[in-house]
Amino acid sequence: MDRTHMNPKDILPGLRHLIVDMDGVLYRGNEAVPGTREFVRFLRQQGIGFVMATNNATRTPRQFVDKLASMDVAVDADEVLTSSLATAGYLAGIAPPGTRVFVVGEDGLRTALCDAGFQLVEHGAEYVVVGMDFSICYERLRDATLQIRAGAHFIGTNPDRTFPSELGIVPGAGSLLAFLQAATSVTPTIIGKPETAMMHQALVRMGAQAATTAVLGDRLETDILAGQRAGLTTLAVLSGVTDRELLAESQIQPDLVFDDVAHLHAVWQEALGG
Repeated sequence: MDRTHMNPKDILPGLRHLIVDMDGVLYRGNEAVPGTREFVRFLRQQGIGFVMATNNATRTPRQFVDKLASMDVAVDADEVLTSSLATAGYLAGIAPPGTRVFVVGEDGLRTALCDAGFQLVEHGAEYVVVGMDFSICYERLRDATLQIRAGAHFIGTNPDRTFPSELGIVPGAGSLLAFLQAATSVTPTIIGKPETAMMHQALVRMGAQAATTAVLGDRLETDILAGQRAGLTTLAVLSGVTDRELLAESQIQPDLVFDDVAHLHAVWQEALGG
């Protein structure tokens, strides 16, 4: 069945919770996607609970709140779930507090790991955890390579090879993982989407049921695939990485496709009877 030809009126009115990606859905770089503020307001007015679940590991939840506030979009910190938080939660389940961790990443990842009780070190790490790092240099990648080769476990916050910015599509954390995998011949353990850990954590946060929850994202191989693996309805927007050509070629097909959140808002409003 062609899932993208399903009727929005058969799907949207039954949704009570939404797991929303941010990059490419609500904004591109530092620019809001048109209609974002109105869409979030619509969700609150309709009593539809949501969590902003992003593979972006560079910021803390508070920093995401501030970024959205600069676009006149109001969310609370507990409505933000990052792959950094998911990674820290994963490590907390397999390693004791004080475990030595070497980090390639930004404040969001470092803060999450510190808050979970891990010791951030430059040498002798038991785990090498890699997210997006906007100031990455060869020396940092070299040190990560050496520690993985010495036996440290290799963890990736997310596999996104690219992400949409105001300049266009640029390299993401998955590009750094590819570099290190090539240098070490070790495949990283991935925590973020398309793995389902973030989906399950988001459901728990909202007190939601899978049957009445949808994932909203712009990337087929992470957002949409994670939703499908978790048994959720999947909504794709074409305001980020995925375009019509890529959608037509992909074996990963969402339940519904929209141009952007403004389009989704209009269709959802219509499905509810205006």
